[in-house]
Amino acid sequence: MTRVLVIDDSQMMRLYLRRCLEKGGYEVEDWMPLSAMEIPDRLRDWAPDLLLTDYAMAGCNGATVVRMAQRVAPDLPVVVLTAFTDEDLESQLARLGVCAVLHKPIAPEQLISVIQEVLERSAQGVEV
Repeated sequence: MTRVLVIDDSQMMRLYLRRCLEKGGYEVEDWMPLSAMEIPDRLRDWAPDLLLTDYAMAGCNGATVVRMAQRVAPDLPVVVLTAFTDEDLESQLARLGVCAVLHKPIAPEQLISVIQEVLERSAQGVEV
């Protein structure tokens, strides 16, 4: 089963994303790190196939999460969720290697569709 690690500082959002992804057939772990320094260990311990992270969180932002993830799992596909519609932010995240940026609120069907596409392209070795 494909494993997705969800990082978000909102417990309600983590629960929503977990439910959507589990209905889509994914194994999900939702988590909020106390600091960015915890991210590498969690990635090593749980070994997800995809990382889904919020951008704006207390304690760390999505860019920091991406950088920390790339240290341990440089090929791990990352999808970022944000409430912001900012082309500069999306460009910055693309330069960091983020595969997709999704905007809140997100419909379950759209979430599953994007996750499937990112995973398929990643499996084919296509840059996403």
